[in-house]
Amino acid sequence: QVQLVESGGGLVQAGGSLRLSCAASESIFSINHMRWYRQAPGKQRELVASITTGSNTYYADSVKGRFTISRDNAKNTVYLQMNSLKPEDTAVYYCRILSYDYDLWGQGTQVTVSS
Repeated sequence: QVQLVESGGGLVQAGGSLRLSCAASESIFSINHMRWYRQAPGKQRELVASITTGSNTYYADSVKGRFTISRDNAKNTVYLQMNSLKPEDTAVYYCRILSYDYDLWGQGTQVTVSS
């Protein structure tokens, strides 16, 4: 069973940066989309950023200009570089990989931004 392993979360002060990583436990054929979501306490899970095979990207308005999604196809890994973090970015962040055969979610990693 292919699994996604996330890393990089933690506690940071407002204005700081974190880089999240999400790696598949084995090679995945024909990945279409790699995405990052987040869920804050009491709120619905929301799409933060997405990247396609052709490296087309999407960002939620709330993170545009601050977050950057990237991927390493050879390593089946997706990254989320988060700069200028705000307290409202505090949430559990989840990665998701969609391919021809799979729709996989990571276990989530906590990001806490203190004011």
